[in-house]
Amino acid sequence: MGKEFKKFIARGNVIDLAVGVVIGAAFGKITTSLAEGIIMPLIGWLFGDIDFSNKFIRLSEIPEGYEGSLSNYAELKEAGVQMIGYGDLITQVINFLLIAFAVFMLVRAANRAMDEMQELAGQTEDSSKSPDVPTDPQLDVLKKILAELKKEEGNAPADGAQRA
Repeated sequence: MGKEFKKFIARGNVIDLAVGVVIGAAFGKITTSLAEGIIMPLIGWLFGDIDFSNKFIRLSEIPEGYEGSLSNYAELKEAGVQMIGYGDLITQVINFLLIAFAVFMLVRAANRAMDEMQELAGQTEDSSKSPDVPTDPQLDVLKKILAELKKEEGNAPADGAQRA
């Protein structure tokens, strides 16, 4: 079992995944900082200083003796008032959209750079059909089986009878 685990960990795609997770976490922190420190204040400024964190729907009554703010989500929650806090959801959706857009722009720029590099190197053809590119042996076997099935399908009798 130890050898299998070592072989699994040593695979390139597992290491690539680990690197992706670490970079993604760091990128998420940057994007969260961008959203909370720059974008959300701009949205608040544009829409009249809206603070999404205090957007909620109160479901239960305010307990007797409560002297805090009636518009502060954190204070009301601490006092035991049942609420639906949709402001955090709005913030998280905006964060997600920012992350998705940033990743889109990053992938778009990387694809353009790769296309330009291939044009400069004179490699405009599809590299996946090149014999120099290694492929998965299991995929190669499946491709051969598919080719054989297609060949047999072309040789099938016209009357629809099956061959033995």
